[in-house]
Amino acid sequence: MTTWTPGDLAVLTGAESLVLTVGDDGHLGVEIGMVLVDGELYVRAYRGVRSSWYQAAHRHSHGQIRVGAVTRDVLLDTRDTRPASEIDAAYRYKYGQAAGALAVSPAAHAATIRIDPAPSSKGATGLVR
Repeated sequence: MTTWTPGDLAVLTGAESLVLTVGDDGHLGVEIGMVLVDGELYVRAYRGVRSSWYQAAHRHSHGQIRVGAVTRDVLLDTRDTRPASEIDAAYRYKYGQAAGALAVSPAAHAATIRIDPAPSSKGATGLVR
């Protein structure tokens, strides 16, 4: 697994959301709230595993994220996530109790995705230009 660079983490920490595009077929991305927990990036489908973009992430396991004007190729892991309580706490802290409640439901727990930077053969340095 490739890790986020300090520059990537600074960009991600300063952002409220990201745009996630799944797979290679040029579908429009979905803007979604995200959290960092111990340097790992997570998103959740608050509608659960039946969400169309969660299903696409599960099927394809890769895509891109856009944060502001910067785009990064990523790997999407729908299987290996940390304890839900740590991600729940991060959502509540970042978005507040009411907004965070959507992301801490049992349906959202089941639809958690860890996003990792994809290894680059071009020597890219991540989100930071």
